[in-house]
Amino acid sequence: MRKLILAAASVAVLAMVAPAAAQQPIVIKFSHVTAPNTPKGLAADKFKELAEKYTEGKVKVEVYPNSQLYKDKEELDALQLGAVQMLAPSISKFGPAGVKEFEVFDLPYILPDIAALRKVTNGPVGAKLFKLLDAKGMTGLAYWDNGFKIMSANKKLIAPDDYKGLKFRIQSSKVLDAQFRSLGAIPQVMAFSEVYQALQTGVVDGQENTPSNMYTQKMHEVQKYTTVTNHGYIGYAVIVNKKFWDGVPAELRTQLDKAMAEATEYGNSQSQKENDEALEEMKKSGKTEIITLTAEQNAAMRKAMAPVYDEVGNRVGKALIEEFLKESGGGPAK
Repeated sequence: MRKLILAAASVAVLAMVAPAAAQQPIVIKFSHVTAPNTPKGLAADKFKELAEKYTEGKVKVEVYPNSQLYKDKEELDALQLGAVQMLAPSISKFGPAGVKEFEVFDLPYILPDIAALRKVTNGPVGAKLFKLLDAKGMTGLAYWDNGFKIMSANKKLIAPDDYKGLKFRIQSSKVLDAQFRSLGAIPQVMAFSEVYQALQTGVVDGQENTPSNMYTQKMHEVQKYTTVTNHGYIGYAVIVNKKFWDGVPAELRTQLDKAMAEATEYGNSQSQKENDEALEEMKKSGKTEIITLTAEQNAAMRKAMAPVYDEVGNRVGKALIEEFLKESGGGPAK
């Protein structure tokens, strides 16, 4: 696969040189793995619209949704090699790429609400994390919301003991691995595009995701029960190939930054709306039973996951976790 990406990167470099000579638009290939009608998909399309408008056609953005170009495991390689110029990967993807500090976002119950999230991503913690990407040949541009995660399985998930022995699909994150092991479940790393079939065939028993991702991928059709836990957060970091970005003329970069800021505001405003609507549509479908935890049941889940903080402290960075908690005001039950 890496050879194929290298070949694509070579073609991309040649394509960038040719337009420059002919004064054709600078092309930004923006690849992502979700559907166009998800918060990420809507924000990506909005960025395309605004970028082309503000640069007066000097930049052309090609958006490739639904893993059309690259799957979860391939896209960061593709960006670093220059086969694509822009991605919006889940923040969890940076851990396996060698920037494990981003896995702080995966800690259970670390973000109590959207206001806390904004305080983190718009403040010094968010900026510090983006700075870590420079050494990997990537530049961080914005944080995009997906939303808070819920759990699903073909078994009712109410108490921590209900998770024991079940196979759960996770993104490739040591924190998420520790989270499910704290519940006695068996985590299975799997690409987003493969989850529906894995649930349908019983390769995995359950998964965690946002309502909009569940609904657009029809996961609710193959999961009897969905529990609104809001235990974790899924967000994206919009990143570009650093060499490419540094080579874009400063005046165009200014316009692209403006387009990104507005697309971010638009996409993030859509996130809660999309998730609320998706949850309601799943409920209406009658294909999955929606379960809401009581305060006592929620507290039991928090307590069960609390050990994860100590378990991954050295990996993620204890000082970073403390700084994050200070900003967010979140954290598990003690």
